[in-house]
Amino acid sequence: MKKDNKNKKIITLVISIFIILILVLTISYAYFSTRLDGSDQIVKVGELELVLNETSEGITLDNAIGISDEDGMNLTPSTFELRNNGNNAVDYTIYLDDNTIGDTDTRIDDMFLKYNLNKNGKNSGATLLTRTGSNSNRVLDSGTIEGGGTNAYSLNLWITDEVDGNYSGQVFSGKLRVEVSQERAKEAGAVLLENIPGENKYDDGVDTFITGTDPNNYIWYSGKLWRAVLINNEEKTVKLVTQWDISAISYDDDSSSFAGSYMEEWLNDTSVDGFLGNLRDYENFIVTDAKWDATESTAELGSVTRPNGTNIVEDPVGLINIYEYQSSNNGNVYSYLNNNLYFWTLTPYNVSNINILDYNGYLRNRSSSNSYGIRPAIILRSEIKIVSGTGTEDNPYRLEGDNDTNLSGTLLNTRYSGEYIRFGNDENNLYRIVSHENGIGTKITSAEPLKDSGTFKTITFGNLIYSSTNTIGTFLNGEYLINYIDSSYSDIIEESSTWYLGIVGNGTSYKLAKYTDTDMTGYTTSTESKVGLLRIGELMSGQFNKSGNNAYYWLLTPFNPNVCNVSNTSDIAVNTPGLIMRGIKPSLNLKSNVIITSGDGTRENPFEIALQ
Repeated sequence: MKKDNKNKKIITLVISIFIILILVLTISYAYFSTRLDGSDQIVKVGELELVLNETSEGITLDNAIGISDEDGMNLTPSTFELRNNGNNAVDYTIYLDDNTIGDTDTRIDDMFLKYNLNKNGKNSGATLLTRTGSNSNRVLDSGTIEGGGTNAYSLNLWITDEVDGNYSGQVFSGKLRVEVSQERAKEAGAVLLENIPGENKYDDGVDTFITGTDPNNYIWYSGKLWRAVLINNEEKTVKLVTQWDISAISYDDDSSSFAGSYMEEWLNDTSVDGFLGNLRDYENFIVTDAKWDATESTAELGSVTRPNGTNIVEDPVGLINIYEYQSSNNGNVYSYLNNNLYFWTLTPYNVSNINILDYNGYLRNRSSSNSYGIRPAIILRSEIKIVSGTGTEDNPYRLEGDNDTNLSGTLLNTRYSGEYIRFGNDENNLYRIVSHENGIGTKITSAEPLKDSGTFKTITFGNLIYSSTNTIGTFLNGEYLINYIDSSYSDIIEESSTWYLGIVGNGTSYKLAKYTDTDMTGYTTSTESKVGLLRIGELMSGQFNKSGNNAYYWLLTPFNPNVCNVSNTSDIAVNTPGLIMRGIKPSLNLKSNVIITSGDGTRENPFEIALQ
């Protein structure tokens, strides 16, 4: 966050941290030392003091590849304190910068390093150094220290044994840098306007749009990665859209009106498995009476003008319209809003067709009865503040009130749809929260379809109706539990869950996948098993991280005589269940007494979990 130089002072203290790998005969040894320049060091900036303490002469690790997180967390740390001897609160950010290394040395890549920062007795947990950002924007900690307050820190840094690679003879040397400002956390709109370069902004007189191919406008909120699209010039609110497709459904039944559509219902569904119902404290974060301009347009990208407001719908959640998409890069298809997936826009093309964006970023019009991906849009309230992050994909901005740390001991069933969990084995060890559908536990799904040795695994569905004994059900409730789920997780999974098997065709409501009617007064056909799949329209069933995910995968939902699956571009396809091979994205319910032991729920630092 850029700050006025009049209000900012920089404290630079040096911790030289060297990691040297020495080959002796055929055995590699890792020598790790933390050296401070002298004994206790105190630097004062007005009433603020940063104190570093000499804690050890060095740490030696006899490990050929690296060390486990458990061993890394138990290393003797370097310690320091931040003390505010004044009466006024100050904001600060602690960075870990590259220090000078020898001319003949090679710097070890951050991907091989993990760290733990203990702040006031609470651990951040074993975290890849890449999670902090890249030099010179590696943020170890940021926040506000009140007058008279002291923050006590200890820092461990180690080579991880989780990443393979050749780092023999390579070195890491770093220094701490602390930026201190009397300026407090700023509103999200102000931060974006201040930090986005002028060439990446377009002001049409009403809104200031963020433009370009990959600006630093990423925001993490409520378990999902968002992009900031625009800042309203008068109200200073910020419109966000999800980076990825959260799900895929039919927009409506041959009607292009947003008001009263299946799409409007899905976005603003406050039920336990609805999108709005799973947004964190949405009434405190977003504008609940937001106005969404769904005015019809047949214009092509590059010639779209601002909608005239003839069709305004008031809702907490909407979609971006084609004018907003175009304004992200002056009509160029290669803007940051092109996520290489199909997704609906808010703009009708005619009475029955909707404008959509295809995987190349081009504008198409399609019948509203088709099923394409959904990228929900929300408007942040003007007072919402950014408290940390740099706006990059790996270090997105974090919002005040949604930047939880030190969640150890927290029940998992209190967390939010989209947050990441460490679960399962090897390359299939990342999952995401779907919802709390059963009211007491936590429904999760794999972050991407299952892989075998780097290749997406495929299988036929089997019988049209899912059960624990059809082809895919037998795999999920047999081989999957044995070979894809570590035995330590067995007791965490509910022994039996209900899986809903309602039929959803083109132009019918997503609600029919679970309920007998759109009033949600009764449940449709179901089956019981330990492991199942997601159904059409369910949260987190869209495609994510398209750069590494090119697999079609099965859903539970029948489309007689076929079964629905999500395509590699996030639209809904249907295929013959006994003939076609598709990927597998398991879903299961975790017990109500599962707790978080570490992590913050982001992709870079997922929750570690255990039974209470």
